[in-house]
Amino acid sequence: MRIVLFTGKGGVGKTTTSAATALRLADRGLKTLLISTDGAHSLSDALACRLSGEPIEVVAGLDAVQIDTQRRFELAWGDVQRYLLGLLAQGGLDPITAEELTVLPGIEEILALLAVRDLAASGRWDALVVDCAATAETLRLLALPEALGWYLHRVFPVHRTLARGMRPFAAMFGRGAAIPPDAAFDAIVRLSDELAAVRTVLADPSITSVRLVLTPEAVVMAEARRTFTALALYGYRVDEVVANRVFPTEAAGTGSDWQRAWVAAQAEQLATIEDCFAGVPVRRAGYRPGEPVGPDALRAVAVDLYDELPGVDPIAAGAPEPLLTVAAAPRRSPEQPQEYLLTLSLPLAVKGDVEASRSGDDLVVTVAGHRRVLTLPSVLRRCTVGSGSVQEGRLMLRFVPDPEHWRSPQ
Repeated sequence: MRIVLFTGKGGVGKTTTSAATALRLADRGLKTLLISTDGAHSLSDALACRLSGEPIEVVAGLDAVQIDTQRRFELAWGDVQRYLLGLLAQGGLDPITAEELTVLPGIEEILALLAVRDLAASGRWDALVVDCAATAETLRLLALPEALGWYLHRVFPVHRTLARGMRPFAAMFGRGAAIPPDAAFDAIVRLSDELAAVRTVLADPSITSVRLVLTPEAVVMAEARRTFTALALYGYRVDEVVANRVFPTEAAGTGSDWQRAWVAAQAEQLATIEDCFAGVPVRRAGYRPGEPVGPDALRAVAVDLYDELPGVDPIAAGAPEPLLTVAAAPRRSPEQPQEYLLTLSLPLAVKGDVEASRSGDDLVVTVAGHRRVLTLPSVLRRCTVGSGSVQEGRLMLRFVPDPEHWRSPQ
């Protein structure tokens, strides 16, 4: 089983490239499912067929589905929503407004990811190709399972214990409805467990990888760089970059001044893309004379994408670089105690955008507004941070043993 997620800035052609990839896999004999998790579904328009919340066959070997999150929301969030609706009703809020306020922001995207996990677990398909939302929404979405899990393991048990202790007293004073019932807590725990299972699948590089789609433009390229770094921070592997809507080079010699200027500008950006994403295959798809709609037109896009690098498996899983490594640091002198070097892979990271701090047994890393909390290996919990630097796409922190917590081997 392989899962390939396509994301990128809005309007760069994620749906087109994901659909073209799915068709190529189906034509190669792999039973493939094409999934749209984007709230603004356009997959049915690209395939020129009607899709629903259940997988349907588009062509031989290829099924497609647009995730219906409403039904999943009612099942996963119903207990919590009922509690919140009752609480807001006591405050005099009308039912329609109350229902709008009890919808968790981003819940539709969350439940779409849960659906991806369920479809993958069914075993019906060899490959799942996922047309995700734009990069900002996708990054928030992929970061949520781990962040919510951290909160529920560190903070949530205390809240639940306090609620249980306060419930009898609240009931005595007629305020029982203000304390969440166990059913609401259980629903949140179930959601957390489901998201943890999603994280297990999506962060496994032998199963899942991300394709970053962009167009050769400076603004799009700048966002793609940040996205590439943020995905690495969250532990997701980008195995390919797709440069879409590339003007043919012959337009520079035969076209108008306007066309020649665009070809030159794109050539400059394509050179930057190849340089920035060195080590990651960069595929190209040309700017087509017509909008690629329907299986035949999408197959032509697949020819551009995958015949350029013949013999390369469209969903081959390569060996990823480990996100975090810890190694003994070279001793500065024989008298000094052994120090340790923690290295965190942050490709394309700019020094000024990276912040790292120690919080108890955790390392908090922030890159250009994206934050991740990493639990330190046991050997580093007894150390203090001595120094740090960002070099060649890596955050490097030197840890020094803390004499108060370190016992040297006898």
